[in-house]
Amino acid sequence: MEETMKDYEEMLEESYSLMGDGVHDTDALLAWKKAQELKESKEIITVTVSGIVKGGVVADFEGIRAFIPISKLSLDRIDDCNPFLGRELQVRVFEANMDEDKLILSAKEILKEQQELSRKKKLSDVKVGQVFKGKVATIKEYGAFIDLDDGLSGLVHISQISHTRIKHPGVVLNEGDEVDVKVIDIKDGKISLSIKALLDNPEEVQTSEDEKIDIPEAEGIGTSLGDLLKGFKL
Repeated sequence: MEETMKDYEEMLEESYSLMGDGVHDTDALLAWKKAQELKESKEIITVTVSGIVKGGVVADFEGIRAFIPISKLSLDRIDDCNPFLGRELQVRVFEANMDEDKLILSAKEILKEQQELSRKKKLSDVKVGQVFKGKVATIKEYGAFIDLDDGLSGLVHISQISHTRIKHPGVVLNEGDEVDVKVIDIKDGKISLSIKALLDNPEEVQTSEDEKIDIPEAEGIGTSLGDLLKGFKL
């Protein structure tokens, strides 16, 4: 659950008691002005984590102590902030309030954007007709989501699982199953996959076998008594 501004205030108060009060000299005023401009422009800046406090980490910004909540450090859940100590982070200004000594930074939004750019780049390399080996991640009533290579995923609609009609994808698939899938469509950034496109269709196989049977020409088949007795010596 995302923290509210009240939660941030409580974390900031504790971090200030641990790290000391901020200053408000001329340099600090200029720094606060710059922080506000950065918030409006959403420009990315780099800071170094200088301390660990309750609920996150602190870093120096132009002489001002900045707070980065634990929920804004990564896309993944973090239980221990200590590995971040001394690390450089790309961040944006999330909140800048000089009167209340609140300078909150965030790395999470930048990481989300980078992840999305990476996904779009990988998606651009995927072509219709391409075959992947994937893993069933989630099963829904309407189909199954498959994790593919490089962090991509796609949906196998229930109609694309089997040549025979099934009532629920769980009849055929289980989460964690490895499956071969074929890309059948890419639209609005979403990949549509098919399992049955890589499976033999029993009806087609039967038809193919039937076609291999040699059937004699009609004129080559005799039904008269003479034909039946041909080759026998009386």
